[in-house]
Amino acid sequence: MPSEKTIRDKEIRLSTGISGLDEILEGGLIAQRVYLVRGGPGTGKSTMGLHFLSEGAKLGEKVIYITLGETEEQLQKNAKAIGINLKGINFLDLTPGTAYFTENQSYDIFSPADVERGTTTQKILEIVDSIQPSRVFIDSVTQFRYLATDAFQYRRQMLSLVRYLTQHGATVLFSSEGSAEAPDDDLQFLCDAIINLVLDSYGRNISVTKFRGSGFKSGQHSMRLGEKGVEVFPQLVPTLYHKEFLAEPLPFGIPELDKLMHGGLERGTVSIISGPSGVGKTTLGIQFLVEAAMRGERSVIYSFEEGKETIIQRCESIRMPIRNLLGEGTLSINEIEPLHYSPDEFTFVVQRDIRERNTRNVMLDSTSGYKLSLAGRDLAGQLHTLCHYLNNVGVTTILINEVESITGE
Repeated sequence: MPSEKTIRDKEIRLSTGISGLDEILEGGLIAQRVYLVRGGPGTGKSTMGLHFLSEGAKLGEKVIYITLGETEEQLQKNAKAIGINLKGINFLDLTPGTAYFTENQSYDIFSPADVERGTTTQKILEIVDSIQPSRVFIDSVTQFRYLATDAFQYRRQMLSLVRYLTQHGATVLFSSEGSAEAPDDDLQFLCDAIINLVLDSYGRNISVTKFRGSGFKSGQHSMRLGEKGVEVFPQLVPTLYHKEFLAEPLPFGIPELDKLMHGGLERGTVSIISGPSGVGKTTLGIQFLVEAAMRGERSVIYSFEEGKETIIQRCESIRMPIRNLLGEGTLSINEIEPLHYSPDEFTFVVQRDIRERNTRNVMLDSTSGYKLSLAGRDLAGQLHTLCHYLNNVGVTTILINEVESITGE
C-alpha cells in the first residue's frame, strides 16, 4: 500500500505508518486535518503517534512531537525498544522538570493555570513558526484541560490551537485518555476523525467511529502492541475478494474413496471430516493434502492441538512421504500457539499464505482447537467468515471436527 496518494483533486492521503490502520482508513489520513486517538493507559496511543511521525520523517517531511506526559528521554528509549526510527523527529518536551518538586513554584498574583498556559502556548508557537511542520502529534491533549479555567475556555483554546496548526499546513494527531475525571467529548466534536484503542480481557482492539469526508471500515479490529510497535489486523470482509477458478474434483489418492466421492472433493469448497477421537480424521485430511502437494499444489496444515514433529512421525509410521514434501515447500505445517492469536490476526496469517505463496489447499485441525486456541468474541462467526473467504478465492478447505459420538450432533 502506498504511503501517500491523491484520492481527489486536492485531498492527499498520509500514511499512518501502520499498514493495517491505513486499510481501515481506506488509504490513510486526509492531510491538514485534526485526528484524535483515544484510549486508556497502555493502549498504544504514544506508540501510534511515533509511527505517524516516523513515517513522515522517512518521507522527508518536517514533524514535531509535543509531549506533556512522558519525557523526551523516555520516548527515545521506548521507540528504540520497538525499532522505531526517530531520525528527523523534532521534540518539544513540556513535561515538568525536577524544579517543580525541589523549588517553591507558587504564584502569588496569578493562578498557576494562567502562568503555565502562557508559557506552554509561547513554546508551541515558537517551534511551529521555526520548523513549519507538516505533521504534529500532541501527547496528551488531556494535560491542556488542567491549564484552562473552565470547560468553555478549554474548548476555545483547543479550537484556536488546531486552527493555528492546520492553517500552517500541519496534519494534527492528538492523544486523549478520555477518563471520567477528564472527559474528551468536546474534543470528539472538534476532531475530523476518532480512533479508539481498547485493552480488555479479549486482547487489544482498534475502531474508527468518525471520519469526516471519507469512508472507513467499521467495527472492532484486532491490534498487537509488541516488538514491532503497533500492528493492526482489519476484520476480513469476504465479499471483497474473488478469484476465478475451475470447480474440478480433487482426489484423496485412495481409489475406493475417490470412486465413492465421484473423483474427490470439489475445488473451492469447505468439507468437514467428523468423528470421535482416534478414527483417523487428521490422517485422512493429511492424505488429501499430501496428494495435492505431490501434484505441485501448495497445501497448509494449521494445527491447533498437535505439534509438528508429532504429525510428521505419525505420517512416517504409515509411510506417507510428508518430510520430502515439507522440504520442497509444497506442504507446510503451522503450529498455532494457544491464545497467541486473535481471530483477525489468524485470518491475516492465512490470507498472507494464500496471497504470497499461492496456497491452494488448507486444513484446520481442529475446529474445537480453533475455539480454544484463539482469543476473541464470536469465534464461530469468525470461522464462518474465514471459510467464506477461502471459498471465494478457490481454496479447498478441510475442517477437522471431533465429536463424542459416531454421528455427532
